[in-house]
Amino acid sequence: MIEIAIGISGASGVHYGIRLVEILSGMDNVFTHLVITESAKKLIGIESEYSVLEIEDMASRAYNEKDFTAPIASGSHRFAGMIVAPCSMKTLGSVANGITDNLLTRSADVCMKERRSLVLMTRETPLNQIHIENMLKATQSGATILPACPGFYSNPQTIEDLLNTMSGRALDLLGIENEVFARWK
Repeated sequence: MIEIAIGISGASGVHYGIRLVEILSGMDNVFTHLVITESAKKLIGIESEYSVLEIEDMASRAYNEKDFTAPIASGSHRFAGMIVAPCSMKTLGSVANGITDNLLTRSADVCMKERRSLVLMTRETPLNQIHIENMLKATQSGATILPACPGFYSNPQTIEDLLNTMSGRALDLLGIENEVFARWK
């Protein structure tokens, strides 16, 4: 059983995180720990047709962002890594600077200190110098920055095709086998 954490932070693009949870819910060999921030919960209501409860029900386990007793808050709990999708610039800044004021940023910090995979699917444009510097700091500390920039080589026909491309790429970075998007041939 592979355990991974999924964080959904308060940036536009909550469908990226939702799609990841949907994909993983169909994999028998994956246990998902889900953290949705309060600002992400508001965006879920604005951007999607899902309720927060529906998304949490797709995960193996969901946690309140203030629950520092969750297993993923500790380096002694072994899990493969974490994907934050979308990753707001606030979350990126917190991760890059070691600010662990909620479970999402604490779990990301655990991944970096334990040398586990951490994928930050950033969602902002344009970028300013502070954003870029935080991306560099996070990368230098072991995170992988995966901007929400889907490729078009597969000739996507729907928004779901674009979501699948980014979800599949994020899962690839954690070493999770998947066939959710058309790969370059």
